[in-house]
Amino acid sequence: MRYVAAYLLAALGGNDKPSADDLKKILSSVGITAEQEKLDRVINELKDKNLEEVIAEGTEKLASVPSGGAAPAGGAAPAAGDAPAGGAAPAAAEPEEESDDDMDGFSLFD
Repeated sequence: MRYVAAYLLAALGGNDKPSADDLKKILSSVGITAEQEKLDRVINELKDKNLEEVIAEGTEKLASVPSGGAAPAGGAAPAAGDAPAGGAAPAAAEPEEESDDDMDGFSLFD
């Protein structure tokens, strides 16, 4: 992904045909050592293509991917007139805090 991002940055900067050296300069400016094989692959895949069309095609493909969505919400809270006659309504159970035990070795900033 970083190689594609570097290619797009070079193209946005006015370089219609970024070279491997152009991408290496961009990547090294943020401390990334570029791998020649990956650079060559990105350049070969994107050469002679209109980047706006490539982005549009990718957007169409992403639109067809199901995104999951949120869990359905519970029912609406009962109105004050619907409270039981015995006084206060029973307290709802507090949700358990999720554990990160299954995420050993992974960090957001690694």
